Amino acid sequence: MKKFLFGIVFFIISISAQAQCAMCRAALESEEGGVQAEAVNDGIVYLMAIPYILVGILGFAIYRLKYGKKKEI
Repeated sequence: MKKFLFGIVFFIISISAQAQCAMCRAALESEEGGVQAEAVNDGIVYLMAIPYILVGILGFAIYRLKYGKKKEI
């Protein structure tokens, strides 16, 4: 029952979510060409990708430290 209720609440909240701030929305609605909208979308993807890349690099570094080849003296 709790999962069902959570699912309904989550669905209702996601419907009302806005993806852009008021300033971005005003700037994008006023332009006709759509070039600025593409630039904003590219910026969002860039900002989204950076944390994943950093976590991947950190995970790889930890893996190399833990399971890397050990030099025998």
